[in-house]
Amino acid sequence: MSRTSFAMVLTDARKLEPRDIPLPEIGDDDALLRVEACGICGSDYEQFEGVLRTPLPVVPGHEPLGIIEKIGDRAARRWGVDQGDRVAVENIIACRFCPACQAGRSHLCRNRRIYSYVPLHEGPGLWGAYSQYMYLHPDSVVHRVDPEIEAWRAALFNPLGAGYRWAVEIPNTRPGDTVLVIGPGQRGLASVLAAREAGAAQVLVTGLEADARKLELARHWGADHTLVADREDVRARVRELTDGHGADVVVDVSSYALEPVRESLDYVAMGGTVVLAGVKGFRPIPDFVTDKIVMKEIQIRGAIGVTSSAYRSAIRLLESGKVDLERMHTHDFPLERAEHAIRVLAREIPDEESIHSCLVPEH
Repeated sequence: MSRTSFAMVLTDARKLEPRDIPLPEIGDDDALLRVEACGICGSDYEQFEGVLRTPLPVVPGHEPLGIIEKIGDRAARRWGVDQGDRVAVENIIACRFCPACQAGRSHLCRNRRIYSYVPLHEGPGLWGAYSQYMYLHPDSVVHRVDPEIEAWRAALFNPLGAGYRWAVEIPNTRPGDTVLVIGPGQRGLASVLAAREAGAAQVLVTGLEADARKLELARHWGADHTLVADREDVRARVRELTDGHGADVVVDVSSYALEPVRESLDYVAMGGTVVLAGVKGFRPIPDFVTDKIVMKEIQIRGAIGVTSSAYRSAIRLLESGKVDLERMHTHDFPLERAEHAIRVLAREIPDEESIHSCLVPEH
């Protein structure tokens, strides 16, 4: 085994550099993960662009799937895993002792750190999965994953977990509800699957004309109707499809676009819930009329991170084989092509479209 890990390091906005980083010594309470695959999502692009303002330099990659290479005895007992086990790693490192952690809301930990956002100068530096190996802090949370399923399939634990958290847990989606998902990317598609699993009576998805392939996949996975925002009056169509009531749950997973936040107040039903999960670059929302929130008694919930229960639901679905996920996974990229992978996801590369993709390190 090498004494270093090849990694791609974000040194500045839109600048990823290859580096060899020394492997850490592993004690009784921590572990070393041999990365099999790291999923890529819109947050990777936002970090790459500099929108998330994360400290630099840093090893990105917050969706790690891998094999336990080394593990301390206490960590093995605490996590219930051992050397050689395949695990999915939650991206939030929580303190376990603050009021949020004690209340079971570790994703809101006051002292939280997030894998891929901890800078290189904080030892041991391998805090992200754009790397052959990743350090596992003692306060990590890991989940066993069936070693027989393909790595790309297992790596879907993160977007699917977000779907369960954002489209079901946060809005308390119940059988019979109408759920409207804004944005048909990987987390929007995951929200369709989760809403269907929760018993939603009707699932609607909005996208753009350029999203034709993703909208077709949404229908394949159970969306009753897909609405093309740059070709039709979505507000009128939502009224029509819900008999004038609106959607019980609206989930905005679109990135950067400001209009969906404003328009969600028109799409949602009286007493309904709007979940905002798409990052907008810290920009204000123009013409956001708060009286609509008051008059319709709308609940607006922000969504950051994924809970352990949502990850478990996602992994059960993955391991069940009930859903044909092959069409969602479009690319595997070698680690050294991380920048190209991010740009493909962001539609910066002509004639190449990605839905879910992974970085796959060579060992």
